[in-house]
Amino acid sequence: MTHPIRGLHHVTATVAEAQHDLDFCERVLGLRLVKRTVNFDNHSVYHFYYGTAAGEPGTLWTTFPYHGWGVPSGVHGAGQVVATAFSVSPGALDAWRERFDAAGVAVEEGAPRFGERPLVVRDPSGLRLELVADARDTRAPWIGGEVGRGVAIRGLHAVTLMLRSRAPTAELMTGLLGFEVVHEEPGRTRLAVGGDLPGHLVDLVDAPEAQPARNGLGTVHHVAFAVDGADEQLLLRKELLRAGRQVTEVRDRTYFQSVYFREPGGVLFELATMLPGFTVDESPAELGQALMLPPWEEEHRATIEATLPPMTTHRGH
Repeated sequence: MTHPIRGLHHVTATVAEAQHDLDFCERVLGLRLVKRTVNFDNHSVYHFYYGTAAGEPGTLWTTFPYHGWGVPSGVHGAGQVVATAFSVSPGALDAWRERFDAAGVAVEEGAPRFGERPLVVRDPSGLRLELVADARDTRAPWIGGEVGRGVAIRGLHAVTLMLRSRAPTAELMTGLLGFEVVHEEPGRTRLAVGGDLPGHLVDLVDAPEAQPARNGLGTVHHVAFAVDGADEQLLLRKELLRAGRQVTEVRDRTYFQSVYFREPGGVLFELATMLPGFTVDESPAELGQALMLPPWEEEHRATIEATLPPMTTHRGH
């Protein structure tokens, strides 16, 4: 079959307080809030989408703020995305170190890998986020916030999966999902799909002694990969079922269509369509300014709004 995956689509994490998450993503990271909606499985919880400009696939970091719902802190371990890396321009890391210091965010240099040495920070919920300087990234950053063009985040760079054994995951991804191995180091394999470029990369890390991961506050819930459209998604779903994976039915997420399955190591994968995108219910200039609900929930808007915590965005438009 022709492999339809184009690259990363988004990464979704479970976080704690909504306002703390907004403050960090908008004011510290300088990301644009491109959509303010609700978790379709719990309408009393926000779903925030952060990215660049119109929220193009491959730039999206999304969060479920579950503070107040009795959700415990998660456990970082095997069977989980344990790090999400964002791409910035060469020479930008010194400015980011100064920015994090000024914001009171602890920053450290990560271990070198594949010629990169990322800056590592933790968000308010404890998620590991990395900044990687990569000259290959030509995507236009969002500059409507507080971070200038030469420094601003250009999108996702890569995700790191911690696994008891990377071999079964690598087999699925390089076979059925169309990835290729682009770099190898002891204990780490880098895969790429749609090109060896930022926003197309997945690192597999062997951790045979790691504790099992548990979803909760401060953990990544899933990683999504972009496919062109419904036909390609259904074809790949059929191939996954034939290979013995358990795959959900197609789910309407308003801004894309999704199916979900777990890879052999236990990480939740999503296949998300590229369209219709975030301007289906808001103009490009208005993205993220209002609470947007799926059409089938509009009749319940008053009830939903009453259960959501208050929040203040930091608009840079």
